[in-house]
Amino acid sequence: MNNKIIATLFLSLSYTLSAHAGVVMGGTRVVYPQGQREVAFSITNMEKDTPYLIQSWVENFNGDNKPTPPFVVTPTLFRLDAEQKNTLRISYLGTPLPADHESVFWLSVKNIAPTPKANSNKLQINVKSKFKIFYRPKGLTGNPALAYQQLTFTCSGNTLTVHNPSPWFVSFYRIKVGTRELNEPGMVDPLADHHWSVPCAGPVSWQAINDFGGLTRLATQS
Repeated sequence: MNNKIIATLFLSLSYTLSAHAGVVMGGTRVVYPQGQREVAFSITNMEKDTPYLIQSWVENFNGDNKPTPPFVVTPTLFRLDAEQKNTLRISYLGTPLPADHESVFWLSVKNIAPTPKANSNKLQINVKSKFKIFYRPKGLTGNPALAYQQLTFTCSGNTLTVHNPSPWFVSFYRIKVGTRELNEPGMVDPLADHHWSVPCAGPVSWQAINDFGGLTRLATQS
């Protein structure tokens, strides 16, 4: 099974909690509509006999700690027993954000495993995961599910540029230029351009990741 098939399965199944043992999140991203009091994000311990401490917080997408992110997560720290489920509640604090396009932040979740007993030959493994929070203002025109279709690509020499005229972020699953596939194509901001260094030869095709963590249809531009 190649990496693309594995990634597709993960994206389509993760938010339904169809996963193997470990701590499983109820989604791959969070969409926070303006005016909503809070957004819930489920977390489940699939282990049969291992509890975890769960720590969660919100970070600015660019990694800076200022200004303080305008969200709070509760509970921030709790014990999640084996085969149990809990819910993170994300609340917007009201700090003004742009009204003409989405804003993005990180939800960080750290799974802290129990300290191994002496001479147990076990390692303590703590896992930190990050999920995008998209703050979506009211009144944006159009359909965010179709934003990927509004993208336009241009090539000049060894530079590929995408223009996003929509007010939504578009997260790419794949981009191909001719037969060459880009490694980790990333995301294009709303009302902005993004650039990659790649030889321009052949049509551009792409797929994006939707609000539910699934994949859009393949789009192509000659």
